Amino acid sequence: MAGEDLAPIYRVVRDAGLTDPVLIVALDGWVDAGLGASTALQLIIDTADTEVVASFDTDRFIDQRARRPVARIVNGITTELVWPDLRVLAGQDDVGQDFLLLTGPEPDFHWHRFVAAVVDLALQFEVRMVVGLGAFPAPAPHTRAIKLAATAPEDSTDLIERVGMVRGEIEVPAGITFAIELAMGDVGVPMLTLWARVPHYVAAMAFPEAAAALLQGLTHASGITFDTSSLRQAADVSRRQVDELIQANPEHVAMVRSLEATIDESEGNPFGLEDLPSGDELAAELEQFLRDEGGNT
Repeated sequence: MAGEDLAPIYRVVRDAGLTDPVLIVALDGWVDAGLGASTALQLIIDTADTEVVASFDTDRFIDQRARRPVARIVNGITTELVWPDLRVLAGQDDVGQDFLLLTGPEPDFHWHRFVAAVVDLALQFEVRMVVGLGAFPAPAPHTRAIKLAATAPEDSTDLIERVGMVRGEIEVPAGITFAIELAMGDVGVPMLTLWARVPHYVAAMAFPEAAAALLQGLTHASGITFDTSSLRQAADVSRRQVDELIQANPEHVAMVRSLEATIDESEGNPFGLEDLPSGDELAAELEQFLRDEGGNT
């Protein structure tokens, strides 16, 4: 689809003059267990010198009642509204490689048009590949390193094999990243989405190890590199806190031991499909865990 046809949907703020950039897709509002993707996104924004190169007409895509703007009020005077913002940032990683970053809320409406615009931008900026970031609750123990799984269009199966091949068949509610994957495949742009498998009993808590694993996977898949030492330090603290909570309850200790045995036997099954607890079981475990923690997430 020609750029001019999509011009009302987005506008290019400036030509960044990038060399073989990687487009990183990190939209919020869908599955992000342990705040893995959002924490990884924040580290990129905090450590890289980025600038806006394109912005979207969010009125076309965002339900303002579901994602209300934030009003700033000073002494009773409304001074500004901060609106949800969909945009593309450009920057360089720790070794000087160019990247683009698609950020903002996952669109509520008009997915086809939004995906077409993302593809159009990717072609304009001549990206060499696209990498999505996500995290989902999994039957995995916090005592093992976070594993990644990957999804990709058919022409990018070689990228999946670098991360973790999903054996078998599964149907899940789709996020817009899946639509972007298929659209990129249609135009021959390599893409994969990295998924951190976060222990289901800490999925509602910040779990920095998930973000560190995603950024390590980003480096492995694309070469784009960011310093994750701060995340590793935070992950050590987080893991010790979870250890203390687990050790205080014999039932939780038994649960973790069972998960360890299962995960050690299923390393060839990144999603753990055969051993995945039911939704009710996951919810019950998480609810009980957070209740015992005192609701402090």
